[in-house]
Amino acid sequence: MKFKHTTLSVLCTGALMLGLSACSNDKAPAATDSASSDTAATSGTLDKIKKSGTIVLGYRDSSIPFSYIADNPTQPVGYAHDLQLKVVEAVKKELNLPDLKVRYNLVTSQNRIPLVSNGTVDLECGSTTNNKERQQQVDFSVGFFQVGSRLLTATDSGVKDFADLKGKKLVTTAGTTSERYIRQHEKELGIGEIISAKDHAESFLMLQSGRAAAFMMDDILLAGEKSKAINPEKWVIVGTAPIQEIYGCMLRKGDTGFKQVVDGAITETYKSGQINEMYKKWFQSAVPPKNINLNFEMSDQLKALISNPHDRDK
Repeated sequence: MKFKHTTLSVLCTGALMLGLSACSNDKAPAATDSASSDTAATSGTLDKIKKSGTIVLGYRDSSIPFSYIADNPTQPVGYAHDLQLKVVEAVKKELNLPDLKVRYNLVTSQNRIPLVSNGTVDLECGSTTNNKERQQQVDFSVGFFQVGSRLLTATDSGVKDFADLKGKKLVTTAGTTSERYIRQHEKELGIGEIISAKDHAESFLMLQSGRAAAFMMDDILLAGEKSKAINPEKWVIVGTAPIQEIYGCMLRKGDTGFKQVVDGAITETYKSGQINEMYKKWFQSAVPPKNINLNFEMSDQLKALISNPHDRDK
């Protein structure tokens, strides 16, 4: 993708924000219109969607394989995005709106919660961890993935675990739970410097260019970044995960009607067995843009979550 220079990454992200925020041809208000936020603030999300005839989906541009841009710059793809589209189908049925339009709005680690909270984005399904702090601002769907935060590093770096980071530079993505954890523990680990990059792509760029010795993030996201490298075999995921987390879709807090539809769409995907095919598609098959297989087996924890869906943080 767009990872050779930080400047290029910034420019490309800006272009995507401009292009995808208004990628549909309908006449509904733009995703960032104040009218959209005002409507969401005074009525439920389902009412907002019914009045506008449009649902606004938040997406990430580099959270492989959950929500990202691959070959088509106007169309997000990924495991979480496929689940998001299951919700769209459920909303169409709930509101009897077969011609419901979809508008995409790019979100980042830093702005995703505010954009959901103020009604700019109706639903965000990407790589967002459900935790108690975030539950004060937004609601979460039932969980759809469980991860552990680990380290991506060069095979010859000498870094095998977090204890090996003494005096070294570590990069992580701003606004993530990994950043929060590592900043709370940087002194006891003796880390030389923590660098906060704007997204996962920039974090990996800093690692590849030698500006950091390791990149801390959720293990599956690290596998996604590794798959984009020119020589993936030069990089390895190491370390014992100090934190375990569950991903969920974000929606506006207190909107029980919309949450019921969202949870229903996801749990039905679990019950029908469709989730197994979706998992194989994104974690055990060749995925764009480089058609590399992540070979990431479904964990026992995720199997348990699918069997007994819940919206708790653990």
